[in-house]
Amino acid sequence: MHPRFKSMLIVLALLFVSLMPCNTRAASAPTKIVVTYGGLNERSGVLFVAKDAGIFQKHGLDAQVVNVRSGAVGLSALAAGETQFHGGSATGASIGAMAGGLDLVFVAGLINKLDGTFVVAPNIKTPADLKGKRIGVQSIGGGVWMFSMLAFDHWGLNPERDNIQFRIIGDQAVMAQALATGGIIDGAYLGYAFGAQLERQGFRVLADLLNLGIPFQGLGIMARRSFVDRSPDTVERYLRSMVETIKFINTPENKPVVIRSLMRTLRLSKVEDAEAGYDMMKVLYDRRIYANVDGLRNVIRILGRSNEQIRKLKVEDIIDERIARKLEKEGLF
Repeated sequence: MHPRFKSMLIVLALLFVSLMPCNTRAASAPTKIVVTYGGLNERSGVLFVAKDAGIFQKHGLDAQVVNVRSGAVGLSALAAGETQFHGGSATGASIGAMAGGLDLVFVAGLINKLDGTFVVAPNIKTPADLKGKRIGVQSIGGGVWMFSMLAFDHWGLNPERDNIQFRIIGDQAVMAQALATGGIIDGAYLGYAFGAQLERQGFRVLADLLNLGIPFQGLGIMARRSFVDRSPDTVERYLRSMVETIKFINTPENKPVVIRSLMRTLRLSKVEDAEAGYDMMKVLYDRRIYANVDGLRNVIRILGRSNEQIRKLKVEDIIDERIARKLEKEGLF
């Protein structure tokens, strides 16, 4: 072999070897995703526990989990392509966006029932006493508003007829504070952690909505159908992360990790407040992560009373079960 040719082969071999680590690192680099959620309570806990416990990372996802002011803000970011997933409920914002033509679908349902507490001032004894009262919400058309509307519908109340006034207050931490200080609102939907906090201060839990049996699509994972078509592997890894996190939350030895995550994210100072949320998280999440068809129909029925576009929606057009079915066939749940 000619010496010059031999030298060239050695140089090329060394170059190839030197590039191999870079190529390996590039191939294994986690996929960056942005996940939004609007509900600052234990219902959304599966999202920030997945981040804090490293489960997203385990499944090859570099996930930025962002709390937004309301579901509408998260959906706007999704529509603009700035985010890939939104964790939220069937609300006026999400169902309205679907009716308006956004190719938004539920790819999974993690909480498939109406849950949480409806907390009121001590002088309110029955649902009928809510007539003429001020009810706190995070936004009109958002999750807290939808939960309240479903409860009112169950109790035979009509906000317009019964002069129930919605007041836009802020997230649940702010609503809990507004209710505790008095004079601003008379009641509000709150998650179990904040509900337990106020109950110890003498406020009345008018109802645990979980016991009312109201069909509802609670926390679901939403994405654009075009994104699901384009990046099914990313969606699959995301849903695998959710299934594993639900199992993680239900494993007793992981309780300290979940408690720390709740305290940090919900800005809770007392462990007992976080424990109330943790106890509910163990029963809230469904192992079968399909969207709740009956719950979606119930929301469309209520919202469709005043919106013709929503009345025309078909549930089958706003869910995409392809990835969930694949995971079930594998025996993942």
